[in-house]
Amino acid sequence: MSSNTLMETLGIRFVDFGEDFIEAVMPVNSKVHQPAGLLHGGANAALAESVGSCGSFIMLGDPDAGVVGIEINANHLRSVTEGEVRARGVILHKGRRTHVWEIKIYDATQRLLSVCRLTNMIIHREK
Repeated sequence: MSSNTLMETLGIRFVDFGEDFIEAVMPVNSKVHQPAGLLHGGANAALAESVGSCGSFIMLGDPDAGVVGIEINANHLRSVTEGEVRARGVILHKGRRTHVWEIKIYDATQRLLSVCRLTNMIIHREK
């Protein structure tokens, strides 16, 4: 599912999911650095949107349904320069047309790096 996508480019791997959550990891290396050598906030946002969108798609369980992010915000609290980060998304609202996710991103020592909120719109493809 991630082949030839931004998720593949950033090295995002999904590692766990349950009834109301999903987790993924992303390596921190020069591909995701900003010019000062820190993890780029945009990479965190891409990780968060990937987690929430994939979580919605799995929860729908409908191959004819699609998921598109319509709003994302992120508060970056600290950064890292190397290693791996883990994003854990928890669904806050599971409606018929929208899903709202809270995604928290942590470093390898469980320090909170970013808090994000994502709203997805659920679309149903014509048959």
